[in-house]
Amino acid sequence: MGTFKIEGGIRLKGEITPQGAKNEALQVLCPALLTSEKVRITNVPDIIDVNKLIVLLGNLGVKIQKNGPGDYTFQADEVNIDYLKTEAFKKEGGSLRGSIMIVGPLLARFGCGYIPKPGGDKIGRRRLDTHFEGFINLGAKFRYEREDHFYGVECEGKLKGAYMLLDEASVTGTANIVMAAVLAEGITTIYNAACEPYLQQLCKMLNSMGAKISGVGSNLLTIEGVDSLGGCEHRILPDMIEIGSWIGLAAMTRSEITIKNVSWDNLGIIPNTFRKLGITLEKRGDDIYIPTHENYEIKTDIDGSILTIADAPWPGLTPDLLSIILVVATQAKGDVLIHQKMFESRLFFVDKLIDMGAKIMLCDPHRAVIMGHNFESQLKATTMSSPDIRAGISLLIAALTAKGTSIIQNIEQIDRGYERIDERLRAIGAKIVRE
Repeated sequence: MGTFKIEGGIRLKGEITPQGAKNEALQVLCPALLTSEKVRITNVPDIIDVNKLIVLLGNLGVKIQKNGPGDYTFQADEVNIDYLKTEAFKKEGGSLRGSIMIVGPLLARFGCGYIPKPGGDKIGRRRLDTHFEGFINLGAKFRYEREDHFYGVECEGKLKGAYMLLDEASVTGTANIVMAAVLAEGITTIYNAACEPYLQQLCKMLNSMGAKISGVGSNLLTIEGVDSLGGCEHRILPDMIEIGSWIGLAAMTRSEITIKNVSWDNLGIIPNTFRKLGITLEKRGDDIYIPTHENYEIKTDIDGSILTIADAPWPGLTPDLLSIILVVATQAKGDVLIHQKMFESRLFFVDKLIDMGAKIMLCDPHRAVIMGHNFESQLKATTMSSPDIRAGISLLIAALTAKGTSIIQNIEQIDRGYERIDERLRAIGAKIVRE
């Protein structure tokens, strides 16, 4: 298991370019399974979770050509469906939560899709019901092998379009159902659909392949099924979670940083959420400029009550940023209530921040009150372990501000979501070593 050794308390300076979006990549690689023609995707992040999915596609028989850094061509003209029934697939698919995204396109094109219970972050219960209820609505039969935790859907003939009201606006659930519905007979209507930029990107990509999806960007999607899809070229958006991470890093380390090519139009309320923490950030073309902060003060609600920042389905705040916002608040002036609604275990990393000297009261598994230090008391270095991707980057930000040398263990969790993070941080002055 690798570790990061980090010397904290150093101000950084320079430019940093966000990687391609992890959450989009895990979706848009899978439509290659819907066609026998070539699909080229650029700005693919070089991170563990995405690379695992690429290997999985290759083992399924998809031909993969790497054209350059982050640039791949996929062709699924000889898919080996029998691989889905092997022990190798059960082991491989179970190590990656994103493996669930292959089920929809495989079901649509080949009439069956299987997946072992997928892995991923240990951040609480993460239901798969939305995915499979959607497939059942389209005419598939569900099977579950309890002993092996093995899920499957099968359909004789073509899927049939249907109206469905999702019980939750699941991003991956919506994406999977959309990929299944594009080749179904008739019209599929999905209400309470997720509308995150990554889902919009998937729909635009599918339309460029010949699908007929309307309502993109809203929570009501209408899909008119087509007989077949063709190839396309697609570019992945910059990762909004990484952009938020760099905003938080700049403020916490009192650094002057420019984040390049952020796709402002797809950031939603993220910039304004950081402004509520008192952080100054400027729009310069398609870049974000963060000046040096000697301090930053949390705003109160309009009636003077404590600010509450909570996650919500898009266009609300993505839950992936709450861990970063929480750690940034530890050095703000003022107090804030963080309400993590979606996952009941995601705030449990705060004990590590408390050990570093942060003032945090964990109210329950979903809520924490942060009482900012206003830089009057520096966090102290410690040894800690990364429990999941977003907690990992939050602890890394804390370590970069702390007095002394910190050790972060289990950094594979961070590598799952952040590309060459130690190299990129060193390029702007951070003292971080991978051991």
